[in-house]
Amino acid sequence: MGRKHTGMDYSAPILTHPPPLREPDLSTPTNPTPMATPYGTLPVASPLPQRKPVSLPRLNEMRERGEKIAMLTSYDATFAAVADAAGVECILVGDSLGMVCQGLASTAGVTLETMAYHVESVARGLRRVQGTAWLLGDLPFGSYHESKEQAMRSAAQLVHAGAHMIKLEGGGWTAETTRFLVERGIPVCAHLGLTPQAVNLLGGYKVQGRQEAQARQMRADAMVLEQAGAAMLLLECVPSELAAEISQAVRIPVIGIGAGGATDGQVLVLHDMLGLSLSGRTPKFVKDFMAGQNGIPAALAAYVSAVKERSFPAAEHGFSA
Repeated sequence: MGRKHTGMDYSAPILTHPPPLREPDLSTPTNPTPMATPYGTLPVASPLPQRKPVSLPRLNEMRERGEKIAMLTSYDATFAAVADAAGVECILVGDSLGMVCQGLASTAGVTLETMAYHVESVARGLRRVQGTAWLLGDLPFGSYHESKEQAMRSAAQLVHAGAHMIKLEGGGWTAETTRFLVERGIPVCAHLGLTPQAVNLLGGYKVQGRQEAQARQMRADAMVLEQAGAAMLLLECVPSELAAEISQAVRIPVIGIGAGGATDGQVLVLHDMLGLSLSGRTPKFVKDFMAGQNGIPAALAAYVSAVKERSFPAAEHGFSA
């Protein structure tokens, strides 16, 4: 009788010892550069950040020691990452996106849903590159004017999207809203001077605070808003001398745009400082930082350096009373 087949091949040699382990290859790979991702997307992983995350205490420390704060607007993930790499301390997702991204005639047409979308895009970009910038989001027209409770719901939506701080336009009438938000844990940046959401009431994009009555009211509003808990103040299109007086009077960081060089920091709309404009006109307070640079990252880095070195804004970028 033949031997019953068991399915095993008894003719194969039996290994009594495991094969020797291979030594790990510790040499440097010949091509350590990661493969580029398509469509300009951000890398999956980035090096550890070279600086600590920006916070309100750090911004206040910068103000105390006289170090200028650099802020830029950004509306998408990639430009947020580039701005962070350039060294800006703060990124503002401004409702200016209505004009530079959407082609609207003013910022008054921007919705809260649009703002939340762009805040989330910027926040996502910063997370992807382990960015450290402080992120502000604008509360758009009609999202906080009705009541402080409406403002809280709107602000919470931007915080959920990734904003560290919200910015709202308006004078002393916003003090109660500011206090209500701060008491509930939301940092607020107040905005005085030219408030673009009210451009129809102001009669155009005009310098504010040239008349003594206006200047007196703006000084008083700044103090009231600080007392209400505002942790930052933005002054737009304000005479340089008045902006300097307000910056000295309050104890919170003051960021200027068209407000001279005596404020604690500067902000520009990204498209403006890159020399891009649908109208073809450049505001007086803007400098084209793309001029003489070999690319956008270099232009943003030049802006940060100019703010830090106090060469921007120069006298010609400011307004007189």
